Amino acid sequence: MHHSSTRTAAATSLNSTWRPRNEMEETRPLQSDEQPSYDSGRGRIQKPTLENLRREIQMDEHLVPLEELFTRLEVDPESGLSDDVVHFRQRRDGPNAITPPRQLPEFLKFLKNLVGGFALLLWAAAIMSVVAYGIQQATSDGGDQSNLFLGIILVALVLVTGMFTYYQEAKSERIMKSFLKLTPEKTVVLREGGRHEVRVDSLVVGDIVEVQYGDRIPADIRLMKCSGFKVDNSSLTGESEPQSRNAHSSNPNPLESKNMAFFSTDAVEGTCTGVVVRTGDHTAMGRIARLTGIINGEKTPLSVEIEHFVRLITIFAVGIGIIFFVISIFFGYNWFSAIIFLIGIITANVPEGLLPTLTVCLTLTAQRMKAKNCLVRKLEAVETLGSTSVICSDKTGTLTENKMTVSHLWYGGVVHNASIHPDLRPPNTNDVLPESPPEGISESPQEGISENPPEGTSESPTKGTSEKRGPPPQSSKVWDALARVLALCSRATFKEGQDDIRVVDRLCNGDASETALLKYYELKVGSVAHCRNAHPKIFEIPFNSANKYQLSIHDQPANSYLLVMKGAPEKVLEVCTTYLDAHGQELPLSTAFTDNFEKVYRNLGNRGERVLGFAHKHLDPKLHPSGFEFDSDSPGLFLHDLCFVGVVSLIDPPRAAVPAAVSRCRRAGIKVIMVTGDHPTTAKAIARAVGIISPGVHTVDETLTSPTPIAGDAQAIAIHGSDLAEMKDYDIDSILSQYPEIIFARTSPTQKLRIVEGCQRAGWVVAVTGDGVNDAPALKKAHVGIAMGITGTDVAKQVSDIILLDDNFASIVTGIEEGRLLFDNLKKTIAYALTANIPELAPFLLYILASIPLPLGAIAIVLICIGTDIVPAVSLAYETAESQIMSRCPRNPQTDRLASHKLLYQSYAQIGMMEAAAGFLSYFVVMGECGFLPHTLIGLRGEWDSTTAIVQDSYGQDWGYEERKNLEYTCYTAFFVSIVLTQWADLIICKTRRNSFFKHGINNYYTIFALMSETCLAMVLAFCPAVSYYLTFREIRLEWCVVALSFSLFIFAYDEIRKGIIRWSNGGAIEKELLY
Repeated sequence: MHHSSTRTAAATSLNSTWRPRNEMEETRPLQSDEQPSYDSGRGRIQKPTLENLRREIQMDEHLVPLEELFTRLEVDPESGLSDDVVHFRQRRDGPNAITPPRQLPEFLKFLKNLVGGFALLLWAAAIMSVVAYGIQQATSDGGDQSNLFLGIILVALVLVTGMFTYYQEAKSERIMKSFLKLTPEKTVVLREGGRHEVRVDSLVVGDIVEVQYGDRIPADIRLMKCSGFKVDNSSLTGESEPQSRNAHSSNPNPLESKNMAFFSTDAVEGTCTGVVVRTGDHTAMGRIARLTGIINGEKTPLSVEIEHFVRLITIFAVGIGIIFFVISIFFGYNWFSAIIFLIGIITANVPEGLLPTLTVCLTLTAQRMKAKNCLVRKLEAVETLGSTSVICSDKTGTLTENKMTVSHLWYGGVVHNASIHPDLRPPNTNDVLPESPPEGISESPQEGISENPPEGTSESPTKGTSEKRGPPPQSSKVWDALARVLALCSRATFKEGQDDIRVVDRLCNGDASETALLKYYELKVGSVAHCRNAHPKIFEIPFNSANKYQLSIHDQPANSYLLVMKGAPEKVLEVCTTYLDAHGQELPLSTAFTDNFEKVYRNLGNRGERVLGFAHKHLDPKLHPSGFEFDSDSPGLFLHDLCFVGVVSLIDPPRAAVPAAVSRCRRAGIKVIMVTGDHPTTAKAIARAVGIISPGVHTVDETLTSPTPIAGDAQAIAIHGSDLAEMKDYDIDSILSQYPEIIFARTSPTQKLRIVEGCQRAGWVVAVTGDGVNDAPALKKAHVGIAMGITGTDVAKQVSDIILLDDNFASIVTGIEEGRLLFDNLKKTIAYALTANIPELAPFLLYILASIPLPLGAIAIVLICIGTDIVPAVSLAYETAESQIMSRCPRNPQTDRLASHKLLYQSYAQIGMMEAAAGFLSYFVVMGECGFLPHTLIGLRGEWDSTTAIVQDSYGQDWGYEERKNLEYTCYTAFFVSIVLTQWADLIICKTRRNSFFKHGINNYYTIFALMSETCLAMVLAFCPAVSYYLTFREIRLEWCVVALSFSLFIFAYDEIRKGIIRWSNGGAIEKELLY
């Protein structure tokens, strides 16, 4: 680009008269409510607020004339900035890098896991136990050490659980580090009149930079001059195709304007020179980084359920403890005894082992999902995926392969489905698009082209309509001509050293479209290099956005030149006067041909395919003899009277397994919304191909533009990003609720965020898939963010909850199934774990109210929760589904709770009471056989606990303090063993919630292992003298276990009857009340 001397002189004058601001001006703090804007015309960018970050980018640097921009930035485009200006702006604006957020120290993250939820309650119980032990030691000689042991066990439990949770769920805070990896290291800049290679982080606003093919854009730059320049904006905007760039503004939206290139995107072709307009945090990528860092992620449904559950249990435990603390004082117990009661009641109510059990269950499910290519980064996301009711999916690289592929060819009047080599096509599919050809693509007896069927008729093949499948006829003259143009009119090449690699896997130099054509030729015809060697290139005009074509001239063995051309079909047709018919004869263009050409072009385009036209011309040796010098400035001398050869269309095809996955989502009641940065036409075509838009369903814009009336209301809608930008939140809410099938196209990162927030306002559990930097804010805001493991950027992976290792959308459905199964199994786990609370709590209640000797010690309670119950509870995570869980609607987080009142009723009021009865019966049997009949125990607690009193039993035998304590510890053991034995039955009945155990069977062999481990651990604790002495246990007689075994059989039979009544009700009122 050439600049006037006047502008140069003005800019030079500004540069030479520049002076730094005074100290007060230089250090003025940035106001939080300032818009990102230039200060005093000198390029200073103010700090945006969160509200501004959520808005669309507002800037005018791409709209104003370059002369005005140079004046605003105080830069001379011919010599660049002076060193003084650069140093000042570096001090003022900071480095050209994205600022990482403040990190929470690791020890604080660890401490958070030690003081949350149940942990605080257990800390309080541990402290009170140690205090009680200290008081006991100070007021008596030695005394009971059970409180000390209890305190140590509780502290160890909190520490181990905290460390495990920290290890498993430590949230990655490396988001910004991933953004920093996007920063290129060095770039070429114009300063002080010379070209210098500098570090990218030293760039300032106003720098003149040079970018060439292969570079990463060093900042947000306004382009001054370009030569065939293209950028890959896929990580920023989601566009799958490289975008051509020039020096002219083309759109008010800076992300759409062709004269802007953005920080961290890649230059894939050509060269450019531009002026830096935004650096660091103020770039488009920096805004996304800051928005991602500031956004608060939504709580997962499981975390909400756990918090709700913890709150209920805590309130219940503390409330009951305080009530009985007051009652014990009222009954005349001393304050020390009342504290012991309080501690016992709290520890009995809190299922100490439940949180580590839940964590282990989540971890096991996460490991199973990893084996199915779902890597879980945040454990709670496992269940969240199962609760998902809406999936907002990106298109490129998620629903599609992110690989341009030849789809159709049209030559000789016939459309051919490109039967690509199996390596290039999705498995188990005949075609990536509907099998019928575009309307009006057929062959006629006259000139090889038939009349087209009317608009609006069915696309099904009809008489006179043909669509060839399989390889194009290799002997066809017209195919030979088209294949030759494909090979020659291209700059794409295979990288060296890949001869032993499959063609589909080879790396190429060139953009996606040319790469697709290169691989297609290599598979269909043979070596591209051989064809090019036989036709050496002697002249070329590269593709540019102004001409919209590319041509090259090649030498031929016959001592003549061959001109080949490809580009936008309408541009190619403009310079053609003839076309090749089905027999390879060159015929003059006719109205029939052009009409069919337009319909082919339009219908292929409506399928979302990129259409290219191809032509050739044998140059006259008399006019262009050997050695003729062609001039790119005068293409009109040879660019005329070409022969139109054919049309090739390309598409980024859907992944093979996606249509089936979308169908499964529909059956599971999950809504799939496409949210893409690509064009609406392409988005709708892919949406129809994968089933997001159902067959026969029309979008709103199609019903409005159709030449024939369409019956019924539109059930689908495609929203363009420009329209979405004008919508209020209530407009988005209305669209989400009104239309079952929705596409959002050409969306920006902030618009994707608004869509996710709209779904959350509707009460839906939202999963978002994505692979680019532009997806990061939405991934973080969603209930569960899902990133692609292969094509995904580091930013998307670090901000996500789940990573698909195979980039397969179908893996999400597998994860949803695992998540739903996990929720069902967690209900079973909680039901099992809570049941033991009643037999653990009841002894303390009778201990206070009836003043009987304590039937069960506090240490025994903890050993049940964190010892014998953990392995059985975890084994329930391996249970298989009772029914087709993918045929039911997603659960309602407001009504289908993890710990519902029906579950609590089942665990507490039914099974728990039976286990408590078994424990008390064992307690009274032991006491009775040792001489203390049940009626003599009431009111005996005062004498029983006296260290000096001698107590007589029902038969007149004297019992000293030590003898009484040994008998009490024996009762502890009997009560403990009875709980373990009745928990056998509880584990068996918790395997199913509705089906009979005899139908479900023991297909989960971890249950057998759990029963064996629970029994072995109980035997060690109760019968090993070296262990039981310190745990206040004593040896018991085996016949005392018969009482508990009889209750186990009764519990099993009772629950089988209950489940039979549920099945008999079959969805009726009884089932709704009894099925937890």
